[in-house]
Formats: sequence, structure tokens, C-alpha cells
Amino acid sequence: METLAPLLYLVSSVLFILALRGLSHPETSRQGLNFGILGMCIAILTTLITPAIPSYGLIIGGIVIGGTIGTITALRIKMTALPQLVAAFHSLVGLAAVCVAIAAFHNPEAYGIGTLGHIHISSLIEMCLGVAIGAITFSGSIVAWGKLQGIISGKPLSFSGQHLFNICFALALILMTALVCLTGSTSVFWGIILVSLVLGVTLIIPIGGADMPVIVSMLNSYSGWAAAGIGFTLQNPLLIITGALVGASGAILSYIMCKGMNRSFLSVLLGGFGADHTPTAAGGYGDKAAKIGSADDAAFIMKNAARVIIVPGYGMAVAQAQHVVREMADILKAHGVDVRYAIHPVAGRMPGHMNVLLAEANVPYDEVFELDDINRDFAQADVAYVIGANDITNPAAKNDSSSPIYGMPVLDVERAKTVLFVKRSMGSGYAGIDNPLFFGDNTLMLLGDAKKMTEEIVKAIES
Repeated sequence: METLAPLLYLVSSVLFILALRGLSHPETSRQGLNFGILGMCIAILTTLITPAIPSYGLIIGGIVIGGTIGTITALRIKMTALPQLVAAFHSLVGLAAVCVAIAAFHNPEAYGIGTLGHIHISSLIEMCLGVAIGAITFSGSIVAWGKLQGIISGKPLSFSGQHLFNICFALALILMTALVCLTGSTSVFWGIILVSLVLGVTLIIPIGGADMPVIVSMLNSYSGWAAAGIGFTLQNPLLIITGALVGASGAILSYIMCKGMNRSFLSVLLGGFGADHTPTAAGGYGDKAAKIGSADDAAFIMKNAARVIIVPGYGMAVAQAQHVVREMADILKAHGVDVRYAIHPVAGRMPGHMNVLLAEANVPYDEVFELDDINRDFAQADVAYVIGANDITNPAAKNDSSSPIYGMPVLDVERAKTVLFVKRSMGSGYAGIDNPLFFGDNTLMLLGDAKKMTEEIVKAIES
């Protein structure tokens, strides 16, 4: 078994790599998911049959309890709550890394890394890194979950001297890691955990809700590196490889998200996206007033259009309107209208949020296009149907150098002949930034719940 286990772990690692590759595209995502499931099953079974397992009672109990909780959660969770769920899962990965590091520190003989008080320095470094990253991931993910769930305000919550505070805490972690390696002090080790938990909160709490897609992917990266660090402690090659894959892919995804928002990763960590802007009054933008339309108006315009581009956003997710949006698209296509969907990289509250919702509604993959592939087509579109999106369609990103989102790639919906903008109110978006598109000459605001408004439009088209 000593020679077979590494081989099976290698097979699992290859399956995880194939899973990541499959998940990179909607058409292969199911296959990628199956690869991931198969790889995890092989990894778990391989671990269970190794001679190092002295008892199966606690392990089976943990699998039953965890599996039950996971199954119930998966069955009951709404698609709109996926970002919160992902953030919560990241916190559990971080917590697991902390627990394993604590167990290894207090019982090193069981892990073959030395004796109590005389742990190998390399193992101490690995444990300190794993426990620090794990604790930061845990507390930071809890804060991110609170912001996404609405328990904590989505606005940036900054305080005086926060950056200096974070720098001092980071330096303290380095110093305490050195002390643990030199002295093996238990109190200093627990101090690392405490400082890391506080640092996770102070890092994430000042970040505004508009940056949450980046933060979710960043925490995903943190959880991977925490797992990799603990993999060295456990001398488990699969955990090292898997953690490195998650850490690297999360870091790459964070970079892609930052690029999609024209922001550096450092500027995201510094927070404050749109924090200082005061929303424009609902009456108008300068000397302009918004034109308010009805479902009948929208139905008439779209039924007589040749090309319609639908732009989904978080408002569609909140209203769970993806199914009725697909129904509307099917009816329009039956009337000879060319219908496509435009997805912005940071639409929603996590990367790929809109793609998941549209896939759930069985929207054909070949009708869904990314920003770079469809942006030029808005000029030839008769209608841009914006449903619950705001900041990702804001033209201020292109023509207002004073705007916090200036330079951010946005969907050029204002170039369509008519923009139908479905929104609950005339208020600003999640980033707290005014959107002059509301008051454009070719914009018709459809105020109300996204699902209800789209249902009324469907009824009007059919009648």
C-alpha cells in the first residue's frame, strides 16, 4: 500500500487538473465536475485504506455528519445565495487548516515531525504559515459572507490608520513565526492564530461590495495556499498539489477580475470603491429627466426589433428572474428576433455568477457571450435589455475621468437604438456610483421587480 497510495494520489491530482480545465467552459463544466468528484472519491478511499489510520469511528462519523449537512445545504440553497455559500465554504477550509496545524503542534509524534517541544524547524515554518493563512481565510471569509448576506453593510467600513494597523499586524506575524521556530513557544503559536483572525477581519471589512467578486476569488486562493501549507505538515502530496492548484487558480482569477474592473489588486485591498460618491437625486441627471416606461412599451419595442441583447446582473439573481428571462427570449425568437446575452466578467457577486444562473435556466451556451466578444455588436442592436445590472453598464467608466470606475471595461449598452433598463428604483448601484445611462435619450427605465416586470412583458408580447 505504501507504493500504491502515491500512485492513486497522482491519479487524483490529474483528475483535479482535468476538473479545472473542464470548469473553464460551460459546455465542459459537467464533465469537469465529474472528474473532480471522481478524483475526490479516489483521494478519500486511498486515505482510508492506508495503514496509518488507527480507527475509523471518528472518520466515518465526520463523513456522515459533514455529508448530511452538505447535502441538505445543497438541496436548500438558492442560486442567488451561491456567493455567500462559496464564502462560507472558504471559511471552513481555513478553519480546517487551523485545526490540523493545532493538532500537529500539540501532538507532533503522530505526524512524524518530531516530539513535543522539539518539532523540526521546517515543520514549524509550515505550520505557522498554514495556521496564519488559514485563520486569515476563516475570519476574512466570515466577513465576506456577512457583506454578501447583508448582515454587514456592503459599504467600505474604513477606520483611521487601518493600513498602518494591518502592516503592523503582518510584521507581528513574521516576528512571532520566528519566535515559534526558535523557542517552540505554545503561547506565541496561539498568538499567531489570534493576530491572524483579527487581520482577516481588518483586511476585508474596509472593502466595498463592488469589489466582492475579487475578494471571493482572493479568499479562494488563500484557502488553497492554507491547504498546501498543511499538506507539507501532513506529508501528503495530494493535499500539496490540490492546495497549490486552488491557490494558483484563485490568484489567476483574482487577476482576471481586477483586469475586468481596471483595478490593481492592491487598490482592491485598500478598499473604498465608490465610497465617497453621493447618489444623484431621482429627479434627473443635471438638466435631464429619466423616461419611465411600462411593460407594454417594452413589449411593443422588443416585438418589433430585429436584434435584442440581454444584459443580466445581480438584480436578476435577487429576483430569480432567469427562467422568465429565458421564456421571454424564446418567445422573441419565435417571432424572428435574434436574441443574445452579454456577460460582464464581474457581473453579480462572484465570478461566473450570471453564467451559472443562465445555465440553470437552460439558456443555450452559444447565445451567451463575454464582454470582448459582444461589445462591438451593441451598435447594431435594436434593444439592449438590461435587467438588474448597473455598474457594469455605466458609461462614466469611459467618459468621466473623475469617476472611481474610470477605465473599467463596461458593456456599451448605450450604443443600442433603445435601452430598456429594468431596476427597482433610480438609486445607484452596489458600488454607490451614479449612472448617467438612466437619463440617456434612448433609455427607457422600467422600474420594479425584475421577475415581475419581465413576466408582464411576456404577457404583453403574447397578447
